[in-house]
Amino acid sequence: MGNPDLEWLPVDALRPADSPRRAGEDMNHVEMLASIEDHLPPIVVHRDSMRVIDGMHRLRAAKLRGDNMIEVSFFDGTEQEAFVLAVTANTTHGLPLTLGDRTLATERILASQPTWSDRAIAMTVGLGARTVGNIRRRMQDEAAVERVSARTGRDGRVRPLDNNVGRLRASALIKQRPEASLREIAREVGVSPSTVRDVRQRLERGEDPLPQMRRRREKLVDREAVSLMLQGLQNDPSLRFTESGRTVLRWIHSRAIRSEEWSEVEHKVPPHCAYILASVARSCADEWLQIADELEQRSTRTA
Repeated sequence: MGNPDLEWLPVDALRPADSPRRAGEDMNHVEMLASIEDHLPPIVVHRDSMRVIDGMHRLRAAKLRGDNMIEVSFFDGTEQEAFVLAVTANTTHGLPLTLGDRTLATERILASQPTWSDRAIAMTVGLGARTVGNIRRRMQDEAAVERVSARTGRDGRVRPLDNNVGRLRASALIKQRPEASLREIAREVGVSPSTVRDVRQRLERGEDPLPQMRRRREKLVDREAVSLMLQGLQNDPSLRFTESGRTVLRWIHSRAIRSEEWSEVEHKVPPHCAYILASVARSCADEWLQIADELEQRSTRTA
């Protein structure tokens, strides 16, 4: 008896794959498969669209041999899930994807699944987690992928990227209900019991519930907010598509200092020049504050 999960379908009934391969099928590989006399493995097809998910080379080989029918295993899921399956299949067997193909696949998965962790995507596309993280940051800078507060790992568990809010809520609950257990508070605020324990111990010592490292992260978030605001200005049609607007954008970008730019040159400042540069920085800061006051006053008058 045959496998009840497999079906034979006419080769002309199937649609081309939504493939991660930019260059399409390799005809040398197709001809090699067509020359094999043994039965080829069934191809995988998305049931709703009838698109091939895995097996375009085998489908081309079947047509080249003059076969009218081909064995198919159906996949039931969304088109996004079908694409992820196609990428996974092409990185685990058959003709491997190129680095460019895997990079584009990563970008597409990040756009459709921004909550997936770097490691989960890396396992799918066959890249390193660090490489996926670099691609994510580039896409965030380009506003091509949304920023999320939590990500889903390979084990399916959702983990927050920053649990400052949970720590503050845990701190408030500990003060309101000091008799509550760690697990009870953790369940209510959505953090781990170990985080609640750390918050309780900090409160008992009279310390801030947020570690100093988290305070530094808040500053990084503020810097990211500045980058997002600059990107928003860059995309504003009234600035982007007028000569006067482009003049404003050029002025802003030539004077706005990003934290990562300063970190690249900070260690290169000679010690004897440090106090001079500090004075220049304070002077520039005062000028920016004056500009901010004038702009806020203008917005108040026109509101």
